[in-house]
Amino acid sequence: MNDMCEGASDKVRCEEALADIYLLLDKECSPERDAALRKHIEDCPPCLEEYGIDEHIKQLLARKCGGDHAPAELKSRLRASIRQTVASRGGVTVERTEITLEQRSE
Repeated sequence: MNDMCEGASDKVRCEEALADIYLLLDKECSPERDAALRKHIEDCPPCLEEYGIDEHIKQLLARKCGGDHAPAELKSRLRASIRQTVASRGGVTVERTEITLEQRSE
């Protein structure tokens, strides 16, 4: 979770609300932060408009791209790349890497 989304404040600035729109759309905020952001967005026409645009973009992407799964070859290359990066940066050997992809339904 993003640190900005951890605590709620009574007064949310437009910059904060706009920065956290996707956290709000993805339901990744605490209930308190969610309520504070929603209150700001409901009371601020420019932020409400941006929220609506971003919500439509997210729905469009989910509808058009949501059913596609990564090819096995891509998954294999990603695993190899992750192993190589971990080994070169951390001096650690990764024996096995699993990647799980989930599709959220709204």
